[in-house]
Amino acid sequence: MRGSVYYQSAELTKVIFFEAAKKENRVNPNHEHYACVASFKTMQSYRNIWNNFFNYLKEHFKVKNSELITEDHVKAYIEYKLEYYPSKQYLEKITSALGKLEVALNRYSKLKYEDNPITYDFKIRQELLNSAKDLKLVANNYVNRVYTNPNLIIDNLENDKHKLAAIIQLQGGARAEGVTLIKIEQLKGIKIDEITNKSVGVIETKEKGGKIGDVLVSIETYEALEKYFLENGTSIFKIKYQDYVNDIKSTCQKLNIPHQGTHGFRWTFAQNRVREYQNNGYTYEQALQGVSWEMKHFRASITEHYLGA
Repeated sequence: MRGSVYYQSAELTKVIFFEAAKKENRVNPNHEHYACVASFKTMQSYRNIWNNFFNYLKEHFKVKNSELITEDHVKAYIEYKLEYYPSKQYLEKITSALGKLEVALNRYSKLKYEDNPITYDFKIRQELLNSAKDLKLVANNYVNRVYTNPNLIIDNLENDKHKLAAIIQLQGGARAEGVTLIKIEQLKGIKIDEITNKSVGVIETKEKGGKIGDVLVSIETYEALEKYFLENGTSIFKIKYQDYVNDIKSTCQKLNIPHQGTHGFRWTFAQNRVREYQNNGYTYEQALQGVSWEMKHFRASITEHYLGA
C-alpha cells in the first residue's frame, strides 16, 4: 500500500469501521461486520495507535507499506512500549488496537487480492499482554531476557558490523537505534569511568524521545569503531535494523539459544552494570539509580525490571 502513514491508516479504517453496527453482528463469524468497530471514539483511539506503530516501523525497520507488517514487527513494537512501563490499561489498548489492525489487514488483503490474499496473524500481542504486570513491572512470571553467553552470540554473528553494534549494546546499554547509525562526531574520546576508575571510550547517542547521553565502551571497542571510519573512508557507521535483528535471531537458532532480540544485550548490560556499581562500593539503591540514568531512564525502579526485582 502506498501513501503516508495517515493515508494508510485511513484506508484500513474504511474496511473495519461501520458506525453503529450491531453487537450481535460484530460477534457473528458469518456476518460481514464480524470483528469490526462500531464506535467512532474507539476507532479514533485505535487509529492513533496504528499511526504511532506505522511511524515506529518507518523509523526502525524502514517499513513504509503496512501490508508488509509481520508478527516480528508487532513483537518489537510492544516490547519497545513495555520498556517504558505503560499502565495496564494503556497496554491493553495497544494490544487491542493491534488486534483490530490484524483484522483490518486481513479484510483489506482479501478485498485487494481475492484469489491470493496475505494472511496476518498477530497472536504474539496477546501472549505479551498476558505476561504483563501492573503499572510498573513488565512481566508476570518474570521473563529474564538476559543472554547468559552474549559473547558466544556476538562471535557467531554473520556480519562484522552487526558484531560491533551488539558489543556496543552489551558494553554500553544502548538501544538498537543508538547503534544502527553512528556518526564520527559522536565519538567523544577516552575518559575515566567514575564507577570503575577504568579508561573507557565515549560514544554520544540520541535515542527514544531525543534523549542524549554517553554510552561507555571498552577501549578496544572504541578503537574498532575508529578503525572502521578510517579504513572505510566514511564518517557514518550504518546498519539495517531488520538485517541486524535477523542475524541475531538466526544465530541464536543455530546455537540453540533462546532468542531475546537486540534488547537482550541491553538487559545483560543492566545486570552487569549494577554488579559493577556494587563491586565498587555503591549501595543497591545507588546502583539502580545510576544504571537507570545511564540507560536514559529517570526512575531507579525501572532498573529493577531488568533485574527481576
